[in-house]
Amino acid sequence: MADELAELVLEGTKTATASNYTLYQLEEEPLPFVGLHNIILDGEGEAVAIVETTSVEVVPFDEVTEEFAYLEGEGDRTLRYWHEVHEAFFKKELEDVNRAFHYKIPVVCEKFKLIYKGESE
Repeated sequence: MADELAELVLEGTKTATASNYTLYQLEEEPLPFVGLHNIILDGEGEAVAIVETTSVEVVPFDEVTEEFAYLEGEGDRTLRYWHEVHEAFFKKELEDVNRAFHYKIPVVCEKFKLIYKGESE
């Protein structure tokens, strides 16, 4: 999965990512912020790119927009696909910390831009 997501970032198809706000709270981790740089790793753990966060918004799961789902760049890029995949993913994450999924869970919606691509072999 890491290879697929990294490739989407390198192609410019994936310019956003969503994460579970509840886990940030439980782990007392700071939220991403505008200007943050992240290193994108492939399935081997090798750095393939650097992205810079351009916006961060926390919204209820059921208020994530079609535009955001499209920017995530996964599957057929529809909101329906986004809901299916992320509901399953967030349910698993929440089960692991003894929490229940519901359609109002807060989701961290982060947009980013590619600022560096690693050398192709």
